[in-house]
Amino acid sequence: MTATTSSPAATATPSPLADATRDEASLRRFLHGLPGVDQVGVEQRAAGLGTRSIKKAAKLWAIDTAISMVDLTTLEGADTQGKVRALAAKAKRPDPERPDTPQVAAVCVYPDMVETAVEALRGTGIHVASVATGFPAGRTSREIKLADTKIAVDAGAAEIDMVIDRGAFLQGRYLEVFEEIQAIKAACGSAHLKVILETGELATYDNVRRASWLALLAGGDFIKTSTGKVSPAATLPVTHVMLQAVRDWFVQTGELRGVKPAGGIRTTKDAIKYLVAVHEVAGEQWLTPDLFRFGASSLLNDLLLQRRTQADGHYSGPDYVTVD
Repeated sequence: MTATTSSPAATATPSPLADATRDEASLRRFLHGLPGVDQVGVEQRAAGLGTRSIKKAAKLWAIDTAISMVDLTTLEGADTQGKVRALAAKAKRPDPERPDTPQVAAVCVYPDMVETAVEALRGTGIHVASVATGFPAGRTSREIKLADTKIAVDAGAAEIDMVIDRGAFLQGRYLEVFEEIQAIKAACGSAHLKVILETGELATYDNVRRASWLALLAGGDFIKTSTGKVSPAATLPVTHVMLQAVRDWFVQTGELRGVKPAGGIRTTKDAIKYLVAVHEVAGEQWLTPDLFRFGASSLLNDLLLQRRTQADGHYSGPDYVTVD
């Protein structure tokens, strides 16, 4: 995973980013100086792109691309080592009868299950991701959040999914949130950091845009919509706003950062809508697991069923895939 990269094609232009995080007042001025989001416009555009139809060959490509972008996830209190090993086996061979089926991008687990996942996925190229920082609420001290991150990284996690302090953000304590993301990023070492905004609790698209830029300024490699534990989770309009943020960040800095919608994306039809949004809002170069992920579990099952339908010309039924 190489999300934070520079491109020689990018033209870096002078920007206020260097001074934006100098102090609380500067950060507030920058975030509140971002263009407001046209709610009607973004919702209409999301709805319009969602009606796009694609031809059969393109649909098979889209299905395989979506499979390769899945972060196969289990985040339950009843998780066991056996369940994680089974999930890792599915990640490696999503459809055992179809060896040409792509592997998923990552398996995402709690910190205490990272070692099991790393062992099960060794040598496959599939990343092990771990939630941290008091997931999903984040209601704990920074010391515990850093310790949580260290446990996951020391166990071998290549990616950390952290949650921001939504209470601090909504109270306007932007520098506090910024510094916490920076601290977690430093604790990640070589592991990539996905910053979960929990957009369902941010109330407005303007807040989603501000939180996206705050996470990017602090060094997040990905911005992620949701924990999957709060409703609403991922939505197309919110993802549009976040895709605009990484696109604009690239224009200003030449750095590529990723987006991960998570929660509530369950069907192939939904996944394709998101891929269309990626292509049309951010650009074709974001159509890679290095820059776009789906946080999902049940989505993979439908992708596999639809892949069989496209290949065989008839619906195979749910008995042909494992159910998580």
